[in-house]
Amino acid sequence: MSNEMPWWKGAVIYQIYPRSFQDSNGDGIGDLPGITRRLEYVASLGVDAIWLSPFFRSPMRDFGYDIEDYCDVDPTFGTLADFDALVARAHALGLKVIIDQVYAHSSDRHAWFQSSREGRHGTHADWYVWVDPKPDGSPPNNWQSVFGGPAWTWDARRRQYYMHNFLREQPQLNLHNPQVQDALLATAQFWLDRGVDGFRVDAINFAMHDPLLRDNPPAPPGPRTRPFDYQLRRYNQSHPDIPGFLARLRVLLDRYGATFSVAEVGGDDPIPEMRVFTAGNSHLNSAYSFAFLYAQVLTPQLVAHALGEWPDEPGLGWPGWALTNHDSPRGLSRWAEPAHRTAFARMAMLLLMSLRGNPFLYYGEELGLTQVEIPFEELQDPEAIANWPLTLSRDGARTPMPWEAGAPNLGFSPARPWLRVGPDHAALAVDVQEADPHSLLHLTRRLVALRKAEPALRLGRLERIEAAGELLRFERWHDNRRIRLAFNFGATPLPIALEGAVLAEVNGATPDLLPPFGAIAVEG
Repeated sequence: MSNEMPWWKGAVIYQIYPRSFQDSNGDGIGDLPGITRRLEYVASLGVDAIWLSPFFRSPMRDFGYDIEDYCDVDPTFGTLADFDALVARAHALGLKVIIDQVYAHSSDRHAWFQSSREGRHGTHADWYVWVDPKPDGSPPNNWQSVFGGPAWTWDARRRQYYMHNFLREQPQLNLHNPQVQDALLATAQFWLDRGVDGFRVDAINFAMHDPLLRDNPPAPPGPRTRPFDYQLRRYNQSHPDIPGFLARLRVLLDRYGATFSVAEVGGDDPIPEMRVFTAGNSHLNSAYSFAFLYAQVLTPQLVAHALGEWPDEPGLGWPGWALTNHDSPRGLSRWAEPAHRTAFARMAMLLLMSLRGNPFLYYGEELGLTQVEIPFEELQDPEAIANWPLTLSRDGARTPMPWEAGAPNLGFSPARPWLRVGPDHAALAVDVQEADPHSLLHLTRRLVALRKAEPALRLGRLERIEAAGELLRFERWHDNRRIRLAFNFGATPLPIALEGAVLAEVNGATPDLLPPFGAIAVEG
């Protein structure tokens, strides 16, 4: 790999959901010391970095995405000293540390909001989005929140509505105000000074609204489980001034060297925004694709289309890829019948490690964890509770990491965990797979190592994407070295004709035949 390339280019990033990784103090909730305890395992995977979902001080109405203090650790997870110890241990193991930044909204308990709601002329009066009611007392427009109901809540103290794209406890920050931008950048600098190596910027396309407060138009017919789905979100998000704020963030990041920034951009048509948010060398480094996260079926055609949207062209941003994460049901449960899940997981792992961009590996994905069914009375996820039973629960993808098959709660905690462990996860536990040289865990290590060893996989351009039926083929090139890859997404064997030395194969694939869910990488 070229020494001129930044560390993050093509890096494999391991996402940790702190509540569910390892409990160190016996309260049933994962924490920062627990993560530190398990970092040697993470490093053994060969990944380049960890991404920590929010651990900031928070009332936990949305499990840390409602931040009460941007510059402190919630006692649930530990202390700032615990965070510093985690960073030091990660760096000693060769792991970079990426953390979430939430700039679209705060908690309603944040000191900024408490000050803002006191009156219309105070220090923080214009730090959130406040609007007078219509003459009849109703909200100023028809905008809907992601979690259900209007995106406006009445506040009697100011006799105004405040905006919230998510929960009412997550008031919208007014990033049109330069003082708010300055304050958020100061919190980013706080964590950079503590040694973090980059940021994943949450829901950034929600960060600015249309000041004219125009109504959103209705959406065309389609799947609808929430009022939010009935609108084209033209005016409550995606404001053209957002890239200007991201450029300011990039200036700060550049002051700290080769740090990494990745945008989360959801929505029905995210690609244009993702490209704007990552354009050139003056915005974020990468954008995190949603192409696979909610797909009910993973097909060669879907993968080919997603890859084709990020050609290797000057000035075009660098993509990030995830098959599953903390907001989506686990991919194996969406895409494979139970009898095929082991084979499908192996094929999918080679696919993820072969893509041009940054692969994001969600904790437990290297074990083949499945989605856990959480009964209504045990749900924690506010979106799932509000929209039950039509919205798939995010809780089912956030269940405890299974470390030891024979230990209480699979080694996650001696106490009852905050979410139940998966009923089929004992057989997938780390200790079980460590003892099996043919396990998905060991395969993941081999494929991550192959990606690191092959500049064509980590950095190379992607060419000749072909999708036909259940067969996906493409090539990766770097300098004059070519790696050809082929994947069978189906349960029927497929003949192929590849020449060259085999670099990796799964499920018994050969250069002449792809068995069910077989996949292969050959050089030359």
